[in-house]
Amino acid sequence: MRRIRASLGAAALLALGACNRHQSALSVFGEEAATVRHLTVVMLVGAVVIAAGVAALMIAAVRAPEGRLTLSGGMRLIGWLGGVLPVVVLLGLLLYSLPAMRPLRVARDDLRIAVQGEQFWWRVRYQPPGAAPVVTANEIRIPVGRTVQFDLTAGDVIHSFWIPGLAGKMDMIPGRTNRLVVRATKPGKFRGVCTEFCGLSHALMAFDVVAMEPAAFDSWLANERGPATPATGTAGTAAGARAFAANGCTGCHSIAGTPAAGLIGPDLTHIGSRTSLGAGTQPMTRAALVRFITDAPAVKPGARMPAYPQMPVQDAQAIAAYLESLK
Repeated sequence: MRRIRASLGAAALLALGACNRHQSALSVFGEEAATVRHLTVVMLVGAVVIAAGVAALMIAAVRAPEGRLTLSGGMRLIGWLGGVLPVVVLLGLLLYSLPAMRPLRVARDDLRIAVQGEQFWWRVRYQPPGAAPVVTANEIRIPVGRTVQFDLTAGDVIHSFWIPGLAGKMDMIPGRTNRLVVRATKPGKFRGVCTEFCGLSHALMAFDVVAMEPAAFDSWLANERGPATPATGTAGTAAGARAFAANGCTGCHSIAGTPAAGLIGPDLTHIGSRTSLGAGTQPMTRAALVRFITDAPAVKPGARMPAYPQMPVQDAQAIAAYLESLK
């Protein structure tokens, strides 16, 4: 009994350790995720009721006196409980769940966000109605209460896009665009992940999801549309910009408002205002930036960004200060 109790306690602790509010299908902030959670609870309750009924029948059959159950009675029991009841229950579940399977409708003036999976990061492009697109990376912001359509594809291998608290997951396939329509119901910071093995750093391919009030989102998007403006008074900003260009970073990365126009790596415009670094795996700090700049493969194995062991420490620190200032 002690071993059983210890095992149950350990299982309970593991289950509690897996619970969180920023990446959980049970902690929802989207209409589709709320519907999925509701259906899950309904089916779980139904399964428990059916299991309890089967257990009760088993106990009754074991305790029944000899001769009470006849062949004809047993056949009728099997017919009703093994044939009629499952058909009725499954039909009821189907009719109950069909309305929840209806996708959200998209209007012409709804926001569209194109997300492309890369090894191992996320290319994000906002297409607001009647305005120029906004390009960013590794972070997604959406307005609460508005319908948003994600256009999902991949640039290299198959990835899978999943924001557990917002909606179900969907594959990202090279050469194909899959569409996912969502609507956030409350503000907050959450987390999305890649759920299709895509290479060495598959487990290090996440992204932050920030659901914002509509007015705050509109203000943020307007700021993102503008060019990068280093914070005034930041030490080493000019030196960092020069080191960024001198070390060839402009060949892979773009920074709006500067000569940097590379398309291979993530867009770094306004990178200093993002909540994380390296596709949701590192904090946005000076030390993390320096480490990623000098040896990205050590932080993210398999990443296409090469290591720069020859780069002087002063250059790496200056570039990190420059990027950190791009708000």
